[in-house]
Amino acid sequence: MIQTNREGGHIMHKVLPPFIFYLLMEHLLQITESISSFLWGWPMIILLLGTHLFLTVRLRFPQRKIFTAIRLSVQKDQNSEGDVSQFGALATSLAATIGTGNIIGVATAVALGGPGAVLWCWITGVFGIATKYTEGLLAIKYRVKTDNGEMLGGPMYALEKGLKMKWLGILFCIFTAIAAFGIGNTVQANSISLLLNETTGISVHIIGGLLSLSVALVILFGVKGIANVCTALVPFMAIFYIIGCIYILILNAPYLGQAIQLIVDSAFTPQAAGGGFIGTTVMMAARFGIARGLFSNESGLGSAPIVAAAAQTRNPVRQALVSSTGTFWDTVVICALTGLVLVSSIIAFPDIDYNQGASLTKAAFSKIPVVGTTILSVGILTFAFSTILGWSYYAEKAVEYLGGKRWIKVYRIAWIIAIYIGSVVNLTLVWNIADSMNALMALPNLVSLLLLSGVAAKETKKYLWDNRLDESSEEEL
Repeated sequence: MIQTNREGGHIMHKVLPPFIFYLLMEHLLQITESISSFLWGWPMIILLLGTHLFLTVRLRFPQRKIFTAIRLSVQKDQNSEGDVSQFGALATSLAATIGTGNIIGVATAVALGGPGAVLWCWITGVFGIATKYTEGLLAIKYRVKTDNGEMLGGPMYALEKGLKMKWLGILFCIFTAIAAFGIGNTVQANSISLLLNETTGISVHIIGGLLSLSVALVILFGVKGIANVCTALVPFMAIFYIIGCIYILILNAPYLGQAIQLIVDSAFTPQAAGGGFIGTTVMMAARFGIARGLFSNESGLGSAPIVAAAAQTRNPVRQALVSSTGTFWDTVVICALTGLVLVSSIIAFPDIDYNQGASLTKAAFSKIPVVGTTILSVGILTFAFSTILGWSYYAEKAVEYLGGKRWIKVYRIAWIIAIYIGSVVNLTLVWNIADSMNALMALPNLVSLLLLSGVAAKETKKYLWDNRLDESSEEEL
């Protein structure tokens, strides 16, 4: 949960008497938290994980081609239509996906579900590759070209063109535009401002102003500007964090085998309290691990295909494969490494209070002299900043679908202002609302994925299983 920033405060507090204000806020927090918990409860977990499993089987395990997908992701698809390279689209998607959830979210899963949550998070990522693959395929299959040559796509276009359900596409865009201000903007800005304020003492107001200016300079150049920055930033931040995690795991080597065994055992058998961990059930480990994995990699959420539609690719399956690597890097690699670091550190240092949740990551990394805190700080800063950039593009395209290009400038101004606000105020209420909007985003997208799975299966057989990946699509845009 995002901490309260002391330099912020609520405007309402200045208007209402303190007693009434706190009663009102407490009531609103309870309501929004209840709604969020319901939407992200077992029904959503079962629906999302069920979709992952269904698409994995229906498409004949596209995960088998993950190394082919990685190879395609770093190659430029020559003579193909699109606004950005396949890697540029992937980098923008990863920028939005790889966020503080990969660091703090995994810690929360371990704190609530025990070590076994790490394995369930990883399993979710493996099967989620098929869903992210399908999202990328449908994004290219149903994308449209504007009068000025720009490519537009995503769940809203798949719903409109593929299923004739434009009303559902409109709902998806409304939820996306609202959710973006939370998970993709204010909560990320808050993470950056709190970190820099704690480590440097710089006022959150100054941090918020500089952060707003930095983002403004990037998003004013549109998708190409965002993609260019993300293309440079994402590889650096991912490689830096991965190397840092590996270094910590080397230092924790004497405890690594024990950590892996504990993660596996805790995922499938109830664990009594001990070894620095509270007693957990298999159900607890599965629930929190799966939920965190689903939330972290955004497979099924419907956000990633919005930028995938802008990619230069000769056929839908090539971009589908490239898109699928996003879930691989986000969950199968980064979340897994974070989990191993946390569990091995808790075993190595029994004094770590794993019940701290979000603070658990900081406590674990701080045990590593010099580099531990640096790795964590750089990771949070770059991950959060890139998330703001990636989600700004998602939100703009949602707004454009709803009201046309004339509203994009207005939205950008609101986006930049929201970054400053997020840097200086308490965001607990905003976080709950954002969680709920994320869940509501997923529902229309899952409708398109399930009802158009036959189209995805047909395209996959044609280009992937019949070895025609190098052929160009015959469809006219």
